[in-house]
Amino acid sequence: MNMSESASKRRIILHIDMNAFYCSVHAAEEPDLYKGKPTAVAGSVELRKGIVVTSSYEARAMGVRTGVTVRQALSVCPDLVIISPNFDLYRKYSRGFMRIAGNYTPLVEAVSIDECYLDITGSSQFGTPIEIAEAIARRVKEELSLPCSIGIAPNKLLAKMASDMRKPNAITILRRREVPTLLWGKPCQALYGIGSRTADKLLRLNIRTIGELAAADESTLTERFGVYGVWMKLAANGIDNAPVEPLHEAPKSIGHTTTLPADLTDREQYRRVLLNLADQTTRRLRHERMVSSTVQITIRDPDMRTITRSFTIATPTDTVEEVYKVACKLMDAHWKEGNPVRLLGITLQSLAYKKDTPLQLDLFSYEANPKKERLVTAMDTLRDKYGEDAILTAGMLGDDPSTLIRNKKIRGTSLQKDFLREKSAEGENDY
Repeated sequence: MNMSESASKRRIILHIDMNAFYCSVHAAEEPDLYKGKPTAVAGSVELRKGIVVTSSYEARAMGVRTGVTVRQALSVCPDLVIISPNFDLYRKYSRGFMRIAGNYTPLVEAVSIDECYLDITGSSQFGTPIEIAEAIARRVKEELSLPCSIGIAPNKLLAKMASDMRKPNAITILRRREVPTLLWGKPCQALYGIGSRTADKLLRLNIRTIGELAAADESTLTERFGVYGVWMKLAANGIDNAPVEPLHEAPKSIGHTTTLPADLTDREQYRRVLLNLADQTTRRLRHERMVSSTVQITIRDPDMRTITRSFTIATPTDTVEEVYKVACKLMDAHWKEGNPVRLLGITLQSLAYKKDTPLQLDLFSYEANPKKERLVTAMDTLRDKYGEDAILTAGMLGDDPSTLIRNKKIRGTSLQKDFLREKSAEGENDY
């Protein structure tokens, strides 16, 4: 056993997964209306209008599944209660359970709005790993009225797999020595981090199960998948040395997507969507005082086929104009006008702090840029004070969902974590 494997074995990692989070939050907030009833959150312009985003366990027992239309959900469960999303509320409860987790270790990594990893290797003063997990689950239940599942393992991968094994309200231990018995007989796609497309590629190599992947020739995997192939073989053997990374570290990317209730085919229509996405991603970028060197767009068609394309610019930027210009060029180069678009996204990558980034200015921009920056700062200040719609360009106006991503109450995705870096407006008395 090498040193990295030995270090990984000594670690104790928890993965906390909030069960049916959005529905559970509504049940906790208004138990008379929602507790114990079949409910579903649907209708967000950002999470596929008319599509079930998540459902309560009572609704799942009736056959309601994530991703089905509201009409389909009501056909199998006529008593289903449909709830509009409230991301302000979800963020409030997310801060609540993250605060509880942080009472047991400073090493808390928020994966999304409803899940996190904890490294409790040095937290023995609070008890055994199972006692710590039980204490967290009990406090989340008593203080927030929310259910959660917790996985306990020697690394993040196995902790995540463990928390998925039993839901809701369960604590599961998964040791590396148990991997052959519990996981090797399952299909490759059951391994967290392997999607259907990768599973199909593995199938073409006659690798069907996690056990076969664990025993596969590493050079073959590397030739086909690069460094990802090495990771897959290690993961199949239950090895994962990735550290738990607390959220106070700088974000690696900032992105946003919006799913459209009707397919867009006209260039001007989807360019307006890109403008609104560029506006909000660069707002978040400036809030972090960072600049980006790489702009990536995500495009999905009605058949759920998804492509991503990116472009690295010569000079890092935080301006909506530059991001929008690059996004439009990428869209024009990789998407034929007339082909239907169901989802669009912009992600800013290769981030760096602005104060640490030398910006090259040409003869024509060295005088204009400071003035423009002062204007942008003033506009940001006004929008911070009076709301996102306080100042808009004409191109941002319209009736598609991207015009509503500025509404922070209904806006959000499970992966957005900016709010956890901010000090809560309500302070430590959220819960």
